[in-house]
Amino acid sequence: MQKLWLIFTQTITILLAVFFVVSTLRPELLPWTPRGKLATIREAVRVDDGKTLAVGGFHTAAEVAMPSVVNIFTSKEVRVPSHPFMDDPVFQQFFGNRFSPRTERTSSLGSGVIVSPEGYILTNHHVVEAANEIQVALMDGRKAEAHLIGSDPESDLAVLKIDLDKLPSITFGDSEKARVGDIVLAIGNPFGVGQTMTMGIIGALGRSQVGLSTFENFIQTDAAINPGNSGGALTDTSGNLIGINTAIYSRSGGSLGIGFAIPVDAAKQIMQQIIETGSVTRGWLGVSMQDITPELAESLKLKKTNGALIAGVLKNGPADEAGIKPGDILAAVNGKSVFSASEMLNIVASLPPSKAAVLTIIRNGEELDIQVQIGKRPG
Repeated sequence: MQKLWLIFTQTITILLAVFFVVSTLRPELLPWTPRGKLATIREAVRVDDGKTLAVGGFHTAAEVAMPSVVNIFTSKEVRVPSHPFMDDPVFQQFFGNRFSPRTERTSSLGSGVIVSPEGYILTNHHVVEAANEIQVALMDGRKAEAHLIGSDPESDLAVLKIDLDKLPSITFGDSEKARVGDIVLAIGNPFGVGQTMTMGIIGALGRSQVGLSTFENFIQTDAAINPGNSGGALTDTSGNLIGINTAIYSRSGGSLGIGFAIPVDAAKQIMQQIIETGSVTRGWLGVSMQDITPELAESLKLKKTNGALIAGVLKNGPADEAGIKPGDILAAVNGKSVFSASEMLNIVASLPPSKAAVLTIIRNGEELDIQVQIGKRPG
């Protein structure tokens, strides 16, 4: 009897060991494991085009996009302020201007994206602002001096150009199709350690009032973006460009999981204008606006908070000449509904100057359509 019990316990021990090994290394062999669900978790991540990428490795996207992302090194001369004591007339009487303010050469780094085989590079304005020299380093080890084609501080975008052969250009994606929860990849040169890819998801779309630039419509992501990533690529899981990494929200200077990227659809329009004319032309109404808060909607007896309140009208500006008055509520531009002041600013800025637009306003509870000749936004 004792011998039988020993055989039984040994058999159970062996079976448990086999079960442990199979469940760890080959769980799909177990009859109760849902094969479809397991394959989704262990073997592949499904993407929009129906293709699959191995878990733990977006290597296909990396191979496609990373060669197009460059490191940007800039240098400029900055004036070093002197001590206030040096400005004292008595001190200058004895020592003259030998202690006058001096200049120092400083350097900084960032990232950029090659967007055409001709050598055009899209990056941030603040990466190359006031730079005397701009050096670009490619992933394949080549380096070149870059020329600034044009820059737009109001959107924080700039276009550079390098003269090299066989340049790898990135493929543009469609940021209009981006959705909250989509997996995205951020590529750049954080802290100067070298080209790096990080992964996250889209946390929000249409972020504005961040205080980074005049025109804001950011993609928010938790993919790690750090100093040096500015101007780099935000791509989808196929390696297509959907945004230009611009800034982070941080109290320490490092990534806290809130990064912002300029949607590529907006960046393309600005880039094309810069390449063609060297600057960006935007539409303008000559008004100041504010969002409609619930309290303001209640005082104005409005049923909803959509739209933008016209708080002020510039005399002899396009809106003034069309009859727009302070207190009017802008509800739509050319039939496109307006939900906030920042959205209205972006819509009007996208309109070509000298063209007519129809503004739908609410005045004293009555809806009116007013035609306005769009002006050119002052620099």
